[in-house]
Amino acid sequence: MSAEFFEDRRQQMVAAIEAYTSLVGDSIGKTSLDHRVLEAMARVPRHEFVPVEAQPYAYANTPVPIGFGKTISQPFMVAVMTDLLDPRPGDAVLEIGTGLGYQAAILAQLAGTVYSVEIVEELAKQAIGRLKRQRAVNVEVRIDDGCLGWPERAPFDKVMVTAAPDLIPPSLLNQLKSGGRMVIPVGLPDSQQLVLVEKALNGRVTMKEIMPVRFSILEGSDQPRSRLS
Repeated sequence: MSAEFFEDRRQQMVAAIEAYTSLVGDSIGKTSLDHRVLEAMARVPRHEFVPVEAQPYAYANTPVPIGFGKTISQPFMVAVMTDLLDPRPGDAVLEIGTGLGYQAAILAQLAGTVYSVEIVEELAKQAIGRLKRQRAVNVEVRIDDGCLGWPERAPFDKVMVTAAPDLIPPSLLNQLKSGGRMVIPVGLPDSQQLVLVEKALNGRVTMKEIMPVRFSILEGSDQPRSRLS
């Protein structure tokens, strides 16, 4: 498959995201997404962040398995979560759940620095290689329990979580700056909601349910921390 093939599929993906957004506008509170988000998704080669055997399906609006019982989220969900997060140049963003690095690559286009935590060592190592090949030099990855966040780099302007805990981990709330926001799926496997968390300048936290979702469970680990890049 040629570069032109993937470029064409990527443009079709963005068009599909725009069309689907207009259909579910009532759920997410808007009928269009930030043009910066769509432009980032049009630039980042999603097929470089999935296993080679899955590359023909990389731009379909569906999750794609990446091994270890994990998936790369459907493009629409990546776009909506990124739009809700509203990353800005200069922002320090914490991502929980690196996977193979696609969401981190999108965030890297829009934020200052991305600190990404992945509990599965093999996925983290692969993500580092894929991100380096795409010259995402403003992303750091470490192996750790995502529920712990990344205390040494805190506080963060924005927090993105790509796996679902039953309840929002207090450590992630504590590492979010006043004036910041977090996007996170929360709940039991059959009743998860995508939640937008905002922390006011006075430290008051508000939460808004956006839409029903289905994500893998946010896992914990007793393994020692290891910074990779």
